[in-house]
Amino acid sequence: MDHPLPPARPRLAVVLFNLGGPDSRAAIKPFLVNLFSDRAILRVPGFVRFFLARLIAARRLAPATANYEILGGRSPLLELTKGQARALETALAEYEARAFVAMRYWHPFARETAREVRDWRPERVLLLPLYPQYSTTTTGSSLTDWREAAARAGLVAPTTTLCCWFADPGFASASAALLRTTLARARAGIAPGTGLRVLFSAHGLPESIIAAGDPYQFQVERSVAAVRAALGEEGLDWRICYQSRATPQKWLDPSTDAEIAQAGREGLAVVVVPIAFVSEHSETLVELDVEYGELAKRSGVAGYFRVPAANDEARFIAALADLARAALGRGVGLCSHAGGRLCPAAQRDCPHARAGVAAPATEAVR
Repeated sequence: MDHPLPPARPRLAVVLFNLGGPDSRAAIKPFLVNLFSDRAILRVPGFVRFFLARLIAARRLAPATANYEILGGRSPLLELTKGQARALETALAEYEARAFVAMRYWHPFARETAREVRDWRPERVLLLPLYPQYSTTTTGSSLTDWREAAARAGLVAPTTTLCCWFADPGFASASAALLRTTLARARAGIAPGTGLRVLFSAHGLPESIIAAGDPYQFQVERSVAAVRAALGEEGLDWRICYQSRATPQKWLDPSTDAEIAQAGREGLAVVVVPIAFVSEHSETLVELDVEYGELAKRSGVAGYFRVPAANDEARFIAALADLARAALGRGVGLCSHAGGRLCPAAQRDCPHARAGVAAPATEAVR
């Protein structure tokens, strides 16, 4: 008796986008040059950007090198992103899924990854940024880079692009679970009666980029609202703040270091949540843990605790897999975690706005 063959699983390429980081001491300077040469980062004429990028990179080389020395001379981001990729492949068992990594400012670059995807010959492609909140400086820059690389590589396949997942319930639930664990550890480690403040720390941006219509700040605020709702803790003392200022312009306020100092003046303990980062790297392991940890001690903070990045934590990977399934179910083209455009009219640089999609009538978190 003949037995029918099981149906073939669709061949799916998932492209995970991230910033990238130097993989050796020798890579630190060119990584910085690549970062500041991006026209989405330094919004000046090209001939000015060429020289200014090298000037900023030269000035930041010594402190950046010192930071990476703490990490053994290299960034852990690629290995951690590869771990997320392998975990996501396993979670998407209904597909013959292969997750590829495309970094923006260091290897593997989009041009390398696009050729790998082309040669693997997928039936579907899903572009999945590992930035929960959309910004022209992160997801927007990576997607532009990918489109150019895919065209040069001759990669042609039905493609779905997930632009953002800032208030996705699975992401919020996974983030709240990590926060809940750290809150319990913090409360057990501080003196009874000590106040505790949660600082949701996101990477900063120049205010001029936000004023031009970038949706990042709006989406960070909605991420925090979604995580707080998933946490379900009444009376939580919390604030949003921004870290990692990199240029002399006016950046988003309040800064994370200023909020830590303020908590010290108030005699509070602090729990820091890296709300915009889903992988450990220099800005969590060095800036938050080492630099801000020392600042907390100098400022008299009653206790300093940091929520870990998700990395390949099971609940987070399950949320990513559900995001991938939902996006693929919406077919080819651009989508958010809720399907359509979520950003209000003021966010003119929302990719849906650039595609001509009208703003929603209300600013509901979905």
